[in-house]
Amino acid sequence: MTSDIEWRVEPGQIDYAEALAAMEARAAAVTRGEARELVWLLEHPPVYTAGTSATDAGELLDPRFPVHRTGRGGRYTYHGPGQRIGYVVLDLRQRRRDVRCYVHALEGWVIAALGECGIEAFRAPGRIGIWTLDQAGREAKIGAIGVRIRQWVTLHGFAVNLSPDLSHFTGIVPCGIAEFPVTSAAALGTPITSDRFDSALSATFLPFLAALSA
Repeated sequence: MTSDIEWRVEPGQIDYAEALAAMEARAAAVTRGEARELVWLLEHPPVYTAGTSATDAGELLDPRFPVHRTGRGGRYTYHGPGQRIGYVVLDLRQRRRDVRCYVHALEGWVIAALGECGIEAFRAPGRIGIWTLDQAGREAKIGAIGVRIRQWVTLHGFAVNLSPDLSHFTGIVPCGIAEFPVTSAAALGTPITSDRFDSALSATFLPFLAALSA
């Protein structure tokens, strides 16, 4: 952790649209040099979000929850209780101006934090996100990555499944990938509280920053 980056943990759930507006306002302020960078950890009520590559045909299967269009990359994803969301607002003008490097580092940070909590996760070639093996030995998605970079300031971030209701993912094709299941820490038999995961994120944060400065 560094003193010039704010680390904010939101108590309770926060509405997706409200959080999105706050994040975008903060990113604009960072761009203008009027605010500190931010890591914001939170949880949303159930919602489906559609990234810039999302298509309704064949991907939005059952809109049982509100659907929000958003400017992040990627396709449909689900947010809800039991999922840890991390919105990361960093100024890449002070670091490496490299989108691939940023996404790779973000994945590595989440993988390292899950490792701190006893879950072995990994990247999958050709598939953005965080993967692990489920109890049947299949590759399964435990975390999603979706980012936007505006004037080299980052928005959005990651979503990690700690203990969400996995049936809520069946209303969409998560991230446009139908052939692999979605899992969670709870489903793997390794329950992780949000406080525990937040601590793991904090413990692995400095290597993430270092990867952006190399």
